[in-house]
Amino acid sequence: MASASPSITLAFVPEADALLARDPFALLLGMLLDQQMPLERAFAGPARLLERLGGDERFDVAAVAAWDPEEFAALMARPPAVHRYPGSMAGRAQALAAAIVADYGGETEVLWQSAHTGGELVSRLEALPGFGEAKARIFAALLGKQLGVRPRGWRSACAPYGEAKSTRSAADVVDKASLLAVRSFKQQAKQKAAKPK
Repeated sequence: MASASPSITLAFVPEADALLARDPFALLLGMLLDQQMPLERAFAGPARLLERLGGDERFDVAAVAAWDPEEFAALMARPPAVHRYPGSMAGRAQALAAAIVADYGGETEVLWQSAHTGGELVSRLEALPGFGEAKARIFAALLGKQLGVRPRGWRSACAPYGEAKSTRSAADVVDKASLLAVRSFKQQAKQKAAKPK
């Protein structure tokens, strides 16, 4: 990562945000969880899960991948659940961990540190379980805007999310005001899409 001590404000819980800042897998997992639930709850999920797994500072990615699937799903589902759909998300989280182990030796940050171009970074993210095109672009934009991970052509590769001073996605959330602005943008986009043509 470009910064020795990055600052992330996505969960709006100090301990959870600190985990996102120090553990690349936690940040990637938060992005995976960011669907069908409020953004801040999704990004608080990794801290809740790490605590249940008995972890402290960082995830052991290989251990997550190897955990008994039924036990892992039960940990995700225990109230308060890590996600609205804990069973399916448990499977995706373990598949994500397995992909990081298989392709990057369990070192999540290698995924972006070794990408030479923005296009390569987005392609690598799209190849991950649970990451489609939009999620891959949003995460690449988050890395570029908040962690200084900016391989050649990163803004165009993650367009439109890489746009400077935008309020489109998690990539743009740095405080409560920007969270509200992103929510407003998404609501307007939904309303626009729902209007008959």
